[in-house]
Amino acid sequence: MSNRIERANSEVQRCIAQIITTKMNDPRLSPFLYVSEVKLTPDFKYCKVIIALDEEDEAKLKQTFDVLKKSEGFIKRELAKMVDMPFMPKLSFVLDKGTSASIRVNELLKNLNIPKEDEDE
Repeated sequence: MSNRIERANSEVQRCIAQIITTKMNDPRLSPFLYVSEVKLTPDFKYCKVIIALDEEDEAKLKQTFDVLKKSEGFIKRELAKMVDMPFMPKLSFVLDKGTSASIRVNELLKNLNIPKEDEDE
């Protein structure tokens, strides 16, 4: 991947995260939502926004993604104010299942009752 695309990805990721957390006042959005990755196409026409969310309830996940999809125009408008790009990309929001799975594994590991071994033995 070119350095130009990498810089654009990180800048767009930072801006979208800032827009979602500070400018969207929708109570249906979880406070534990964060943008884990952004993948722009080389022509800047499409952008896959990978969202990590610590939520197991399918109804709440669907509701969160519905809110994000309906807010695409607002997010693009705010992004255009923050970033100078040749095109404002079409945004598609995707759930980051890897992050939510690793959070779940860490919770399970914390809850295990493993007795500590004695150092004498």
